[in-house]
Amino acid sequence: MFDLTLIGIGSGNPDHLTFQGAQAIRSADLILIPRKGEDKADLAGLREEIIAQVTDTPPCISYFDIPERRADDGYLRGVDDWHDAIAQRWQQAIAAHPKARRVALLIWGDPSLYDSSLRIAARLEPQPPTHVVPGITALQALTAAHAIPINDLGAPYIVTTGRRIRDEGWPELVATVAVMLDGECSFQSLEMGQYDIWWGAYVGMKQEILIRGPLADVAQDIVETRAQARAAHGWIMDIYLLKKRVK
Repeated sequence: MFDLTLIGIGSGNPDHLTFQGAQAIRSADLILIPRKGEDKADLAGLREEIIAQVTDTPPCISYFDIPERRADDGYLRGVDDWHDAIAQRWQQAIAAHPKARRVALLIWGDPSLYDSSLRIAARLEPQPPTHVVPGITALQALTAAHAIPINDLGAPYIVTTGRRIRDEGWPELVATVAVMLDGECSFQSLEMGQYDIWWGAYVGMKQEILIRGPLADVAQDIVETRAQARAAHGWIMDIYLLKKRVK
């Protein structure tokens, strides 16, 4: 039987790895690294770079391919089936190394925030003891990069997805919204003259791109910059904060 450890690695900048995370990497017998196609080889390479920087003798690495996610049965059903398929890939990768007792995955950002690794881990059979090493969240990296607090004094904020912004509009009772997992630039569905935006891609990494300002003024710049960056790198991870203007 093996133990499973999910290690938050922040934005992928090796400097963002905590001492606890580095120790967990050094203690692992086996580290699973996902591959998402040739265009996203950099994502595996960044994980390999982090492992190399914190270990003298790297642990065994097992690669697995991320299956495609289907959406023909609806979003939630598609995600649920996708998680089942990923869990099977984990099981196969681990079974190929039966002597491994301490298995780890390096998780982009923090395993607690908009990450499905814990849900996937719960599908493993038999269920292994699972440990989490927290990492720097994308929200922390974004607000630090722009040197702003996430919320107004004593005020709440909401973390949501681009899909919900498109489908449901601006959430009630809050003036600040952080949006993750938005490949459609869903801020375009809002009354843009009412908001300011702080956007970032590859936050904390050498490729970092930051844009801020009145949404109506910078929205098109963000859309074009995002498309160019994705084409150049083959992948993109971005996040943004929106604040509603006080009338």
